[in-house]
Amino acid sequence: MIARRIAPLNLDTVQDLPLPCRTCVFWELDPVTARATQRCGGGADAKQAWLSGALLQWGSVGRVAYVESSPAGYLMYAPPPLVPRATAFATAPISADAVLLMTGRVLPAFGGFGLGRMLMQAAAKDLTQRGVRAIEAFGKHGATGDGTEAAQAAESAGPTGACLLPVDYLLAVGFTTVRPHHLQPRLRLDLRTALSWREDVEHALERLFGSVRTPILTRG
Repeated sequence: MIARRIAPLNLDTVQDLPLPCRTCVFWELDPVTARATQRCGGGADAKQAWLSGALLQWGSVGRVAYVESSPAGYLMYAPPPLVPRATAFATAPISADAVLLMTGRVLPAFGGFGLGRMLMQAAAKDLTQRGVRAIEAFGKHGATGDGTEAAQAAESAGPTGACLLPVDYLLAVGFTTVRPHHLQPRLRLDLRTALSWREDVEHALERLFGSVRTPILTRG
């Protein structure tokens, strides 16, 4: 049996994010600063500085998936006040009771292992235990992308590209659209609804995610 595990995203595991995600500051900085930082090659240091501050203020801001000992994918999330890019979308702002699901990826070599579902389940479990009521995300229609698109998104630091999660993936794992948009709708997963199915948190989340297949989080 192939061993899969999920770990918190922190200063140790951030080194396991794939490139260019490891050095991308699309979400972590305002658009002007992000663009300048990427162009001068300072993305890795800026991302670690942001992560360090977020850990001190709020705790872990994501989950990293491993297959055997190999990093295979990740999700990132944080309260909107910690995410400068959160106000840069036509469908902003994120609701006051929600955490922003920023971005994520499953590496192509690990498609078909159910990691997209596992990552979302782990994120939902973490957030419910921290008293969060809902998760919201800005999705991208037709976002399948590849490594080239991701690199271009990081370079341009504009509100498009592989830094946004595919709408199809979000819908598949239980999100619903709360503010439609032809390019970047805002979607929401209400964790209170999940918890109403079971008194046990893990059972509730298993019912929500257990039958979901999410290969579309894999890019390239």
